[in-house]
Amino acid sequence: MKTIIMFCLWVLSIVMLYADEMNTKYIFAYFKGNGEDGLHLAESQDGYVWKTLAGDSSFLVPQVGGRLMRDPNIILGGDGFYHMVWTVSWKGQAIGYSKSKDLRHWCPQQLLPVMRDEPGTRNCWAPEITYDKNTDTYLIYWSSTIESKFTETAEMKEDNYSHRIYATTTRDFKTFTPTVLLYDPGFSVIDATILIQNGKYYMFVKDETLTPAKKNIRVAVADRLVGPYSVPSESITGDYWCEGPTVLAHEGKITVYFDKYTHGCYGAVESVDLKHWGDISHKVVFPEGARHGSVIEVPASIWTDGINL
Repeated sequence: MKTIIMFCLWVLSIVMLYADEMNTKYIFAYFKGNGEDGLHLAESQDGYVWKTLAGDSSFLVPQVGGRLMRDPNIILGGDGFYHMVWTVSWKGQAIGYSKSKDLRHWCPQQLLPVMRDEPGTRNCWAPEITYDKNTDTYLIYWSSTIESKFTETAEMKEDNYSHRIYATTTRDFKTFTPTVLLYDPGFSVIDATILIQNGKYYMFVKDETLTPAKKNIRVAVADRLVGPYSVPSESITGDYWCEGPTVLAHEGKITVYFDKYTHGCYGAVESVDLKHWGDISHKVVFPEGARHGSVIEVPASIWTDGINL
């Protein structure tokens, strides 16, 4: 009898685990306006149609730096916490950081001075985190302009910004490795986000070149999270300006969402092989006014016990 009971409990646990996976949802973290009121969240069952949560009110008000919460990026870490970084101001040498167990209750916000050792740093924009489970390490990366560097690609109409992607690593968000240059494709580049797929690391970036105008999304590939990354691909997006890519692997497809900021809406492209891309902007529906955000997958337990209450 004991054996039968143990077997039944084992079967029940498998069923519950499978049911939880089947009820996986997707969460889109974004900002509105200039980021003054903080973190907004939306949900989706299929990765295409997104609906606001909490009446599109803020889940977290910015309290550090310039008291903005732009470009929020959230990931689930190996420690079971959801870790978030964001842009705290238009200028400066730091980014914002906090963590949460349920996406509703957040630890005290911190200011991470990631570029304090780089004199002449003008800004720290669109930070992101990627967790490498193979090394139990977090890579934090962002775009910055340093006044004395890469001046050959600075453009007067772009306020002489010339961005490259910089990074630091950490295991505990308390100690960090020295900041390094992560990616220099030979042109001004911002808004990096990394997808780990089939043992490769795919970095999606925005080409910031204005003359001649690019303002599109490209992809670079590496064998290691910290690079080196390849020469970027040709544009994977269409004949429009876009920024803030975020990527989701689901149902055998790779979907890259982005802010079509000159059109005031969101768009997307999709691929099954990370080589050939089709524009599916007509299929996606995002909250009105949503700006540069990030998409994550969450389990049913978070969905029912956390933000859906």
